[in-house]
Amino acid sequence: FIRNKMEKNSIGLIEMTSIASGMLAADIMLKTSNVELILSRTICSGKYMTLIGGDVAAVRTSVEHAVDTIGFAVIDHFVIPNVHKSIFPAISGHTGVDMLEALGIVESFSVASLIEAADAAVKSAKVKLIEVRLAMALGGKAFFTITGEVAAVTSAVEAGARVVADKGLLVNKIVIAQPRPELLSEMI
Repeated sequence: FIRNKMEKNSIGLIEMTSIASGMLAADIMLKTSNVELILSRTICSGKYMTLIGGDVAAVRTSVEHAVDTIGFAVIDHFVIPNVHKSIFPAISGHTGVDMLEALGIVESFSVASLIEAADAAVKSAKVKLIEVRLAMALGGKAFFTITGEVAAVTSAVEAGARVVADKGLLVNKIVIAQPRPELLSEMI
């Protein structure tokens, strides 16, 4: 469950190999700066993620301090200033998309790189974010889905896939020009 009370425009996430270290990282981040805990939970397969929000400097300081303190258990992390407003509803599964145009999918081995990729994708082209699925019942992987005109979806998928590929964590990227409408009901 995601609380979306955040008034600031920056988010930060740490993805950990250890549940205990993940809880410690969450505590460190909350004690380091004035940030809000948005999401903190176990994810497949035996990993832990913590997502915080606040102003850019506070989020950056909190994430960096936790990463420096915990170090060895960190799989991936990020700070996204000016996060796109569609990220939160897509993670929660409440995007309101009711019709598919072209369908784009980017799949990653990490939650952190996938959220960064989804943000880059929706900022790069006129597309609608349908879903951001984070490592639950996915063997620790994550994916996002988008819809829009074929050219926009293709451009957005390429922008998102580049973010994940630069970290060596890209599983796959796909654009379906004319998806069957039944696919939408399987996504959200």
